[in-house]
Amino acid sequence: MSKLDEIKAPINTELNLFESKFRDAMKSSVPLLDTIMTYIVKRKGKQIRPIFVFYCAKIFNGITDETYRGASLVELLHTASLVHDDVVDDSDERRGFFSINALWKNKIAVLVGDYLLSRGLLLSVQHKDYHLLEIVSNAVKEMSEGELLQIEKTRKLNLSEEIYYDIIRKKTASLIASCCAIGAASSGATSAQIEQMRLFGEKIGIAFQMKDDLLDYGDADIGKPTGIDLKEKKLTLPIIYTLNNADKATRKTIINTIKNNSNDRKKVAEVVKYVNEHDGIAYTQKVMQQYKNEALTILDTVGSNKYTPYLKELVTFIIERKK
Repeated sequence: MSKLDEIKAPINTELNLFESKFRDAMKSSVPLLDTIMTYIVKRKGKQIRPIFVFYCAKIFNGITDETYRGASLVELLHTASLVHDDVVDDSDERRGFFSINALWKNKIAVLVGDYLLSRGLLLSVQHKDYHLLEIVSNAVKEMSEGELLQIEKTRKLNLSEEIYYDIIRKKTASLIASCCAIGAASSGATSAQIEQMRLFGEKIGIAFQMKDDLLDYGDADIGKPTGIDLKEKKLTLPIIYTLNNADKATRKTIINTIKNNSNDRKKVAEVVKYVNEHDGIAYTQKVMQQYKNEALTILDTVGSNKYTPYLKELVTFIIERKK
């Protein structure tokens, strides 16, 4: 049994029921749409977001019908954003599978994303889950702002740590924050507790993104070096820290590589090596651990029951993952 399977074990029954409800929420009477929805369901990932929703409900008053709808809402809107992201990024792959746009072209992919978005909205409106819809709608707004902010700043290659944190808080952390807030809200937690769980999720989401950034540089403990972020001209914390602490000539060389030679494997590999040797990785790991610790401190303030250790294990899992 894998580590993630151990973490999921106490809520396996709920996760299986969720999968059934989620499939029902995606169904369509249009054959093409139904074919694509079946394809999407088959290529599901690790279910990290629904696990957060369910455990955040379990540590308060338990899972309700609203919890299932909240988890489905998050997954529908998240999946919609991924389908649209693949169009924006002109990406042919997602989690080792062909993307929707690769198989059915951009026009259909955009419409599929719109359909998923509308299914999520209808699911909430039909059951009057307006407070859950507000939580997730705010997350989707922030995700869009984060993506656009990243595009704007990447063009100029001028990113401070402060702007980087703002980008990943919006782009990645907002959705995990909404999962934790929805779990708490669906189980009848107080508004103060919901906000605590939202903040807990936000800090975990920031740490989660930093781990993704680290995976792009890699070593024996992190993974295989790829330099994909550099090839896409994305400035992440390891390179931002390195640039801020490099001498003028080195900084100029690195920026030139990112701007003009991002497809030169040898030059990108040299930048990756420099970042590794000049504390860009160590600094990012340190900040990532700080966010993780701050999140766990928040979790301790909301009390504890038999499910809290599993939620903590989930936090550790996503910070220590190898891919």
